[in-house]
Amino acid sequence: MFTQAEKTIGLTEFLQLPETKPIKEFINGYIYEKPMPKGKHSTIQTFLTTAINQQGLTNKKCCAFTELRCNLNDRSIVPDISVINWDKIPKDERGEIANIIEIPPDWIIEILSPQQSSIRVIDNILFALNYGSQIGWLIDPQERLIMTFLPNQQPQIQQNQDLLPVLSSLSNWQILPQEIFNYLTFI
Repeated sequence: MFTQAEKTIGLTEFLQLPETKPIKEFINGYIYEKPMPKGKHSTIQTFLTTAINQQGLTNKKCCAFTELRCNLNDRSIVPDISVINWDKIPKDERGEIANIIEIPPDWIIEILSPQQSSIRVIDNILFALNYGSQIGWLIDPQERLIMTFLPNQQPQIQQNQDLLPVLSSLSNWQILPQEIFNYLTFI
């Protein structure tokens, strides 16, 4: 569950605060605490990030990052998985990834935790889409559903054998919701 701070501050002030566990996000002047990932959330996050990177790092198409802080306009959000196309990865003077990310991820993926507000998570996905993200996913491990978001389209509910939309840079890769939820089984 996100919790709201009692006083508002500016984005600059927020970014000067030390990072915390659990992670905090800054939305419209308020600080919200994201819930600590539990087993299902953490498992999907780990295996899906690996699967995306197995496809994306080949030929330097894109890279998936976990818990990457992205500062957009008046928000500082930390998606569960941020995927950025290779040529858009912010770099410092040495050609290494920058520490401060001020672009939206090309693909924003959130994994719903128990008792987390789906409305607030959807709001972050829609916000990122409005600022340039190409695709968003909201994965609900409890319901075994994935809500997909594309710019200027209604969200879609995907399940079982529905082919999920992915970044155009990964157009040769296909993944189904069932494959993602299979990550949860340890038999």
